[in-house]
Amino acid sequence: MSTVTSQDGTTIAYTRTGSGPAVILVDGAMCHRGFGPAKPLAAKLAGHFTVYTYDRRGRGESGDTEPFSIAREVEDIAALIKEAGGTAHVYGISSGAALALEAANAGLPITRLAVYEFPLVVDDTRPPVPADYTERLEKAIATGRPGDAIKTFMRQGVRVPAPIVFMMRFMPTWPKMKTVAPTLRYDAALFDGLHDGTPLPEGRWAAVSVPTLVMDGGKSPAWIRNGVAALAKAVPDAEHRTIAGQTHMLKPEAVAPVLIEYFTA
Repeated sequence: MSTVTSQDGTTIAYTRTGSGPAVILVDGAMCHRGFGPAKPLAAKLAGHFTVYTYDRRGRGESGDTEPFSIAREVEDIAALIKEAGGTAHVYGISSGAALALEAANAGLPITRLAVYEFPLVVDDTRPPVPADYTERLEKAIATGRPGDAIKTFMRQGVRVPAPIVFMMRFMPTWPKMKTVAPTLRYDAALFDGLHDGTPLPEGRWAAVSVPTLVMDGGKSPAWIRNGVAALAKAVPDAEHRTIAGQTHMLKPEAVAPVLIEYFTA
């Protein structure tokens, strides 16, 4: 494990593997280097790139500093890009896609950006996320009920069926999920105003000036795919690509060839 220090003094843990141009992988909700798809994806990219996987603040072996803001998470990516030599390709998935777009919108020195299934709700193909969603998360976390925060995220945020959420409590991964549940409020901040079933705000990502690949899965539900299609139109000069046979649980072996092709173009 290696670390960098973000602008506010927070220690961010990362792992570097492979050789070649730098690629930084940005995880989605509750994932980190030791739990999620980043590590196997990094292994598939390492023959072409120097790949940086990291623990977003509050997760894994990274520190955290209150109060949270999206700008602090962008500064974490900035610190990693500096560590990588001053420029890097960036790939983000789910809420990591939202964060990667924030980083590009802020003008970080990203050479190429790729994002997968930023889960936006832009129409009536699913119910909007409740207006008190973030409040529910914060209350559950503040009162020491991380399991309830996870259930709120799963049921109200990503619409996982109730029986599946119930069974998750008995899986070996449940304790790991509870450990990082407090960071769900950070992910919620990235979706503020983007989950209510209305069109995306005009000009929201107008400052993104790097080549951007916006992706979805061919088997994902309509609401996610509609949101991704809207995002591709909202980001200047973005390319939209669908990965056949994939869902939000994207397989590293499916996306790796796409990223290799895109980042070496």
